[in-house]
Amino acid sequence: MRRTAVLLIGLLFAAVASAEATEAGWALLREGGQVVLLVHANAPGTGDPANFELGNCHTQRNLSERGRQQARKLGALIAARAEPVEKVYASRYCRTLDTAKIAFGPGLVEELPALDPVEREPELAEKCHQIVLDMIRNYSGSGNLVLVTHRENVAAWTGVKPREAEAVIVAPEGDSLKAIGRIVFN
Repeated sequence: MRRTAVLLIGLLFAAVASAEATEAGWALLREGGQVVLLVHANAPGTGDPANFELGNCHTQRNLSERGRQQARKLGALIAARAEPVEKVYASRYCRTLDTAKIAFGPGLVEELPALDPVEREPELAEKCHQIVLDMIRNYSGSGNLVLVTHRENVAAWTGVKPREAEAVIVAPEGDSLKAIGRIVFN
């Protein structure tokens, strides 16, 4: 009984901390000029099938109905609670492109190969990281910039282990990215 009470108290504190972090994230997005690493919405499974082809959505993991609902919800919330989104870049994978297009409309979305899943080849992974880091360093818009990518990229670039459809607001810090805010949508 005591163990259950301690567990429940721990979960309550975690929920409160998550809500506070989310509100701090919204405050940053209301200021504008922020860069958001957005993890694609729900796409069941892990990895991609053996017959994977980058341009063929029938060979990839795709958004579930829940994922499409998440994308609609996060797009509506960002439109209502933040400065406008100035530009959206997405990985070339269907689940990231679909998340971006459903949330922000296809007109704002541009593919960016550097946002594809982190490569196991260290030199290529470093090159992609550098492209993203340079893009973030050079961003000076008044609206927010959204980069829709994969969970493993956000973890590798920031040390944060995000949930599906989570927004991690980042700033450059030396040769890495620092998470300065988070928004959990689900």
